[in-house]
Amino acid sequence: MTDAKDSEERGLSEAAKPHYLGHRERARERFNAVGGEALADYELLELLLHIVLPQRDTKALAKELLSRFGSFSAVLGASAARLAEVKGLGTTSITHLKVIQAVAQRYGRDQIDREQPILSSWTQLIDYCRSQMAYETVEQFRVLFLDKKNRLIADEVQQVGTVDHTPVYPREVIRRSLELSATALILVHNHPSGDPAPSSADVRMTREVADIAKPLGITVHDHIIIGKSGHASLRGLKLI
Repeated sequence: MTDAKDSEERGLSEAAKPHYLGHRERARERFNAVGGEALADYELLELLLHIVLPQRDTKALAKELLSRFGSFSAVLGASAARLAEVKGLGTTSITHLKVIQAVAQRYGRDQIDREQPILSSWTQLIDYCRSQMAYETVEQFRVLFLDKKNRLIADEVQQVGTVDHTPVYPREVIRRSLELSATALILVHNHPSGDPAPSSADVRMTREVADIAKPLGITVHDHIIIGKSGHASLRGLKLI
């Protein structure tokens, strides 16, 4: 009689557990077995949402977010206002997602070896710039300041603009270069439209910075434009 009662109580206890717990445990086991690279975007995003929303089934939410924003990176890069439009995400969960985005960006920045010439790890640099800027909803203009061995001294956002324009003040860029004793620069900005093709204004501004920098012994190595669909190098396009 006692064994039957214990069995019944265990059954009630199991029935009381949320149905998604078993799936969640299997998802964690799959991650531990094969690693994140082997998971589909929705599977990895679902695992991330497990942390943000521990009391909810997040599989459907992960798929909805990917459907709405288009990619894993775009979900993290979406503005708080746009994330708030998604049913199931509140102020706290959105803040958690933006913290995770900031952590990912910081990790990417720290992967750039400051002891090595930045030009020797170009693919890593592009990956870093894309992680920082590709999914921003407004234009940012940043400058990578380098020393005489082309090692990174500082990475600074100089200006933040609108969806299609960022005011850039070349003399301010040079002034900051002199403050940091930088001898070379890589200019970077994003196109929220997604198309990284440089505009005539982009080319004109780059040449103006280079013209002011050259007599001071400062080299502009490149101007990289980042978009969701890829990147463009003004040096590679022979525009500078």
